[in-house]
Amino acid sequence: MEAESNRRDEIHQLVKEYERICRNITVILNGVHSAQPGEIEAIARKALEKFSEVRQHIQSLAQIVPYQQYYRQLNLSSRYHDIWTRAVQTSNSLAAFAVYLLEERFITIEELQTLSGVPVNINNDLQEFHISVEEFLHSLINLTNELSRFAINSVTQGDYNRPIRISKFVKELHNGFQLLNLKNDQLRKRFDGIKYNIKRIEEVVYDVSLRKLNTSV
Repeated sequence: MEAESNRRDEIHQLVKEYERICRNITVILNGVHSAQPGEIEAIARKALEKFSEVRQHIQSLAQIVPYQQYYRQLNLSSRYHDIWTRAVQTSNSLAAFAVYLLEERFITIEELQTLSGVPVNINNDLQEFHISVEEFLHSLINLTNELSRFAINSVTQGDYNRPIRISKFVKELHNGFQLLNLKNDQLRKRFDGIKYNIKRIEEVVYDVSLRKLNTSV
C-alpha cells in the first residue's frame, strides 16, 4: 500500500509539472489572437519547440506506470489514467492547434506520436503508456473551441479571409466526427459543441461578407 501511495504521489507531481508546461505553451499560442498574419508561423514554431519538454514528462510518466496497469483501478472512482488524461488532452489540442497554424491542416497521428513521444492506441490493443483514441478526439473538439476564437480575433487583426478557411476546416472536422460511432458518453455530449463553434464561425464569415471585407480565398 505504501509503494502504491508513493507511486500515486509521484505521478501527481509529474502531472503537475506537465500541466505547467502546457500552460506555458498555451501562453505562447495565445499570442496568435493579437498577432499580425505574418507573425503566426513564428509563434506556432516556438510552441512546437516546447514539445521537447512535453515528451520528457510524458515519457517520465510512462516509466512510472507499471506495465498493464494503465487503467488500473485505484479506488471505486479513480484510475491511474484519470490522473493525467486531462493534461494529455490539453497537450494534444495544443499540438493540433500549432500544426494548424503552420499549415492549416489536421495533425497526423504520426506527428502527434512524435511530439508526445508515446503511441496513439489506434487499435485499442496497447498495454503500455499511450494516448487513447478518445483523448485524441477530445483534443480535436478542444481545437474547434480555439479556432472559433481565432476566427473572431483574425477579423480584429484585419485578416478577413482567415475565418472562411477556418470555417471550411471545422466543417470538415465535424463531417469526420459524424462518420464515427461514438460510444463514449462524454465524447457524444461534447460533439454537439462543434456545431456551436461552426455557428460562431459562420456568424463571423457572414459579417465579413456583408461588409465586403473579404477577397477570394
